[in-house]
Formats: sequence, structure tokens, C-alpha cells
Amino acid sequence: MSVYQETRTFIGFDGIPRFWRAQIIGWGLFAIVDFSDRQLIYENVLVSIVLSVIAFPAFLILSAGMRRIYLDRMAKVQSIAKSIGMIVILSLTGGIIISGLIASIRLTMGWSIPFWSTYEQLLIPFIHYTFVLASWSILYFCVHAEMAKQSEQRRAIAAEADALRAEIRQLRLQLEPHFLFNALNGIIEEVRSGSGAALPMMKDLAAYLRHSLAGIRNPVVQAEDEAIGLIAYLAIQKDRFGERLNSSVLVDPAAADRPIAHFLLQPLVENAVNHGDRSSLLEISVRITFQDTALIAEVENTGRLESNAPAPPHAGIGLANVRRRLEVHYPGRHHFALRQINPGAGGVDHVLATLVLEGEPCSAS
Repeated sequence: MSVYQETRTFIGFDGIPRFWRAQIIGWGLFAIVDFSDRQLIYENVLVSIVLSVIAFPAFLILSAGMRRIYLDRMAKVQSIAKSIGMIVILSLTGGIIISGLIASIRLTMGWSIPFWSTYEQLLIPFIHYTFVLASWSILYFCVHAEMAKQSEQRRAIAAEADALRAEIRQLRLQLEPHFLFNALNGIIEEVRSGSGAALPMMKDLAAYLRHSLAGIRNPVVQAEDEAIGLIAYLAIQKDRFGERLNSSVLVDPAAADRPIAHFLLQPLVENAVNHGDRSSLLEISVRITFQDTALIAEVENTGRLESNAPAPPHAGIGLANVRRRLEVHYPGRHHFALRQINPGAGGVDHVLATLVLEGEPCSAS
């Protein structure tokens, strides 16, 4: 559908197309002004009323016909000069028709304009009506161009939303198979070692997958639901590492029902498990709080940031995914920091990942 055709199908709230509503209101207001002008010219109320009543439907019909021509022809006209020429020709034609109609009625009824010559009674109304129709044409194209611009913006926004939804799905699909690969490898290792942890791991994995599948259609969930998924994931890791892992997930009541991008914290927790210090006891704590207008998520683990350590397979996927999802869900409204905490002599080194999320996430739904 071209931009010149879309106004044909737009229906107002009361069942009348917007164009006709604007026509009736606009020409109705013009008829009131036109009546006042005629009263000053003719000094006769009856003549002014009759001519104004006749002029109103004439303008209504003529402008509707001009619109029909504009809709059919202007889409094919590429030259601005030709477009202006068409407006001038149609306005002149309309001016001749209406001035001729008014003049014939005046002659039939024997009405004349006091102190005006015959030449003036024909030429001045013609110029006046031509100017009115030209003004209507310019106003019509200005309004129509603005509506076309808004329609194009709506289409662009819809296309961007579709692209955003596709990217969100791709980002989530990038993470979940990666996590399943690691989880299943861990279960296989436990089966081989015969430690008896494989069955609990599989049960916890099933619980985690139920949570994950429940939110697959929801790119945005409550912080409390995101925490439930993290607890299920950490339960799988607890089955795997036993006493070498201690974890906690705390959600501030003020943050529990706040929206957050689904699966956003999972890569940070997974990094804490994979890269934390498990030589003695790996401690992982997740804290989700709400301050002022920001949701704050912290993932802390014992260990150090090893920038020179060899990267394991798939390393960097998680953090790159988190950064991209922050750009998608919180454009210009987020802060992400990953830093080393050195407590000094006798203390245990920690790594702290902090997310500060302002406002609600864009869901692209």
C-alpha cells in the first residue's frame, strides 16, 4: 500500500474516515467565515446564507475530487515542478467551477454585489476561490506528508523490534547450549568416577531446565524468578563439587518483583564457578538489591582475575553475551564492572562482578 493510499483505509473512532471528519469540520468553519464576509459584501442576510450553504457542499465535493486525483497521480509524479503545476491547474479549475456556480445563482436570482462592476463580480470571487483551494491543497499535502512520515517511523520501529527479538533469541540460544554442554560433561565425569553424585545432578538439572523452559517465551522476568534459576544452577554445581563449594543467593524484598532480563546473571555465576578458586573452598554469593531507581546485582567469588591464564574452550562467550544483552535490554542505562578485591595480609582474594541496571529492561515484545 502506498503512502497515498493509506489514508483511504484509516477509520476514525466514530466510524467516519478521518479525512471526511476533517473535511466536514474544516469546510464548516470556512463556511462560517465565508458567511461573515458575504454579509459585509452583500449586506443581505438571506443572500449570504443561501450562497454560503451552496458553497459548502461545492467545496466539499471539489476538494474530495482533487484528493482523488492527488492520490492517483501524485505517486507517479517525481518532479516537484510537475506537482506544483498539478496543484495550480486543479485549483484554477476548482476556482472557475465554484465562481461560475455562484455567479449563475446570482444572475438567476437577480442578486448583485453593491458597488462592484460586472468584471469585479466575476474576477474577484474566482481569485478568492482559487486561493482557497490552493491553500487546501498545500495543507492537505503537509498533513499527508506528516502522516506518511509517522507511518514510515512506525514501520522502522516494528522492523527494529523484530530484529531485536531475533537477536535476543540468538543470545539466549548461545548461552543455554553452552551451559548444558558443561553440565552434561560434569554429569559424565561423576558417572565415570562412581561418586554417586550423578543422579542428584540430573535431578537438579531437570529442575533447572523446567525453570529455563518456563521463561523461554519471556525475555523479562522478576528478579526473584531469576534468583530461583541461579539457585537451581548452583545446586547442580554443589552436587558436583560437594564440600568444596559453598554458595548463597540473597534477594532484597524491595528488588524481588523488579523486572530483569531473563538469564542475564547466569553467565556471571557460571564464570564464578569455572574460574573461582576451588583449591580449598570456593565461596560464591549472589546479591540482588534495589536502590533508588536501579536494580543492583553482585556476584562475588573467592579467587583472582587471571588475565594471563590460558583461556578454556568457549571462554569469553559468557561475558561478551552479558555485555551485548546489556546494550540490548538497557541501552545507555547500565554499568558493568568486574574487579579484584585484595583484602590484605591473611585475607582471601575475591572477584566481584557488579551490574547496575537503571529502569526497566527493553523486552522487544
